Amino acid sequence: KWADGKMIKNEVDMQVLHLLGPKLEADLEKKFKVAKARLEETDRRTAKDVVENGETADQTLSLMEQLRGEALKFHKPGENYKTPGYVVTPHTMNLLKQHLEITGGQVRTRFPPEPNGILHIGHAKAINFNFGYAKANNGICFLRFDDTNPEKEEAKFFTAICDMVAWLGYTPYKVTYASDYFDQLYAWAVELIRRGLAYVCHQRGEELKGHNTLPSPWRDRPMEESLLLFEAMRKGKFSEGEATLRMKLVMEDGKMDPVAYRVKYTPHHRTGDKWCIYPTYDYTHCLCDSIEHITHSLCTKEFQARRSSYFWLCNALDVYCPVQWEYGRLNLHYAVVSKRKILQLVATGAVRDWDDPRLFTLTALRRRGFPPEAINNFCARVGVTVAQTTMEPHLLEACVRDVLNDTAPRAMAVLESLRVIITNFPAAKSLDIQVPNFPADETKGFHQVPFAPIVFIERTDFKEEPEPGFKRLAWGQPVGLRHTGYVIELQHVVKGPSGCVESLEVTCRRADAGEKPKAFIHWVSQPLMCEVRLYERLFQHKNPEDPTEVPGGFLSDLNLASLHVVDAALVDCSVALAKPFDKFQFERLGYFSVDPDSHQGKLVFNRTVTLKEDPGKV
Repeated sequence: KWADGKMIKNEVDMQVLHLLGPKLEADLEKKFKVAKARLEETDRRTAKDVVENGETADQTLSLMEQLRGEALKFHKPGENYKTPGYVVTPHTMNLLKQHLEITGGQVRTRFPPEPNGILHIGHAKAINFNFGYAKANNGICFLRFDDTNPEKEEAKFFTAICDMVAWLGYTPYKVTYASDYFDQLYAWAVELIRRGLAYVCHQRGEELKGHNTLPSPWRDRPMEESLLLFEAMRKGKFSEGEATLRMKLVMEDGKMDPVAYRVKYTPHHRTGDKWCIYPTYDYTHCLCDSIEHITHSLCTKEFQARRSSYFWLCNALDVYCPVQWEYGRLNLHYAVVSKRKILQLVATGAVRDWDDPRLFTLTALRRRGFPPEAINNFCARVGVTVAQTTMEPHLLEACVRDVLNDTAPRAMAVLESLRVIITNFPAAKSLDIQVPNFPADETKGFHQVPFAPIVFIERTDFKEEPEPGFKRLAWGQPVGLRHTGYVIELQHVVKGPSGCVESLEVTCRRADAGEKPKAFIHWVSQPLMCEVRLYERLFQHKNPEDPTEVPGGFLSDLNLASLHVVDAALVDCSVALAKPFDKFQFERLGYFSVDPDSHQGKLVFNRTVTLKEDPGKV
């Protein structure tokens, strides 16, 4: 019921346009109105169930999207030819028969990241879709690194990608690399030339940009000449940019003769100096899918323009041709996920690194304390659509709260402390208080915290001159201390030379020995000192990359208050043995995760999310 009706209408209109195409003249003709038929009993019951079950408009829309995906079922393994747009050749049926003999009719997908950056929230959807679809159909999913550009690839990215896939709970059937197939890809490139379907070109990079480039003057060069030149490229006889191998086809977007190989004199992380020519994505992707007998090549929408080259190349070489399916990307408002732009943020000092908790890379979300189950749940709620999906960050946060509410044990912490002395403390020494790890389910255990004559409370939980509606500690207004069974009442305010309140003197009584207080507040006693990092949105506008919304560019849109560090926060001693990435709910404050910067002398906590949803904050 909180959904933006206009946004839903636009989404539905886009989906209908995608499915049915633009309206024809007949559609625009005025039609006579027909009286609305009464709802059938089953329809009324379905509508009633939706209301009674408390489904929001967001959930209903997600359900509709999932049903639409069910209506457009993928092909069965071996039935690629039933897919609209699939190109059938005289060799297709025999190749599909061989494919089924190898796979046994098993569904095969792959997640093929480029190892030149850290995965982000959009990749989480791709991981869930590829691994999830395979799992749901008793299939397998490969993790294949598209390592065809040694200039931008680093070992840390390979490791981080593997870590993130495992963190989300998925295990690849096999980890492969495009470089595993360099010999085969080269042999196929030679075969393309022999078939007259590829040629060596000397146009420079700037001449190949855009979609209306002039045909290459070398397009019709003799096959024998291209074979000699391609071999010369391999032997390092051309400088970078001096020669490329191009395929003879025109893609959907009008791009002509995409490049298959280019010269690069950068050592490869796996093959070293063996190669000085490297295949492009347009050439590599479909052939690696073919080699691994992928049944469903699931790609984001921007690769739709490459579908024709995908089918063309497999068929040109008479090899098994998988089916490419496209789906919409997942984006978030108030976020930048471009590798180039994140590097700019790091270079300018706006963020610390790829795992800065204000970013939406997966390593950043893990560091902030987002559980992998929450990210997977979010991807499931978003669903799979053809149109690009841009979500509000607080919808992701809601999934985080759902998981942490059931998994993060409670603790007490004070961010801005105020010292409180209990003048009539009921014992000669500190008491041990049993605090439930999960107050709603005490079967999950307890932890022990000390309760001594000196406690610390939040400074904001006391006011000398309270405004109307203030229910916490004030003159004549006692408060309860959570879990202790005691109520404290103000007796004296101690101020420093500047007039600032330094401490309070109070008396205490049993909570059942008098009138129930209006509020119970959290506290700590004999606490540990820790550092707490509080995060807000990194950007001020929804679309920081949109020049109409942010004319000065995304770097001009930074929120300078996106990080607030509390150096001397206090936390109860129950968390003393916490390890990096351990998660807690600090009562009344939010969910927090132990940061890897923690050391033996001091814990560091990142606020993951607040306790209540606030669309104005991340």
